[in-house]
Amino acid sequence: MIGWIVLGVLAFAVVLAVTAYNRLVQLRNRYKNAFSQIDVQLKRRYELIPNLVETAKGYLRHERQTLEAVIVARNQASTAAQRAAAAPGDAAAIGDLAGAETALRGALGRLFALAEAYPDLKANTTMNQLSEELTSTENKVAFARQAYNDAVMAYNTGREIFPASIIAGAAGFGEARLLEVERAVEREPVKVSFA
Repeated sequence: MIGWIVLGVLAFAVVLAVTAYNRLVQLRNRYKNAFSQIDVQLKRRYELIPNLVETAKGYLRHERQTLEAVIVARNQASTAAQRAAAAPGDAAAIGDLAGAETALRGALGRLFALAEAYPDLKANTTMNQLSEELTSTENKVAFARQAYNDAVMAYNTGREIFPASIIAGAAGFGEARLLEVERAVEREPVKVSFA
């Protein structure tokens, strides 16, 4: 009789462990999928930026340093996004992406602030269309980032709850990092209005 009780308790523990493991796998896959949505929007933005810079080049001949800073920041952010996309569970890669995105947002902000001083550039149809697309993409990035952060929060909570915390430690389910902008000033969306 005691043997059956012990066997029943062991069977229950195994079922509990398997259920916890499967739940952690589901949660991890959700945040990875959520990151892939961010990646899609970031790639779209990275493709828009060179067109924006090319359009502005003719008007901002004397502002070459600003244009070059935008391209350098875009390339760094693109590289960081590729590393993060390859390993969305890597906290360092997500941190590098957050830093690169902050630098890119700052460079774009300087470009748009500078463009305000050039009335012909502000009136350019192509520039207006690109800035509208960029604004739309920025909004999509923000929504995708929120979905990713929600999925990361669910995953991190799931891995901290007992008995999943035991399984998480034993099976190597590490903590996922939120994708956050560092400083409050940089939390504001890039303003791209030329009207």
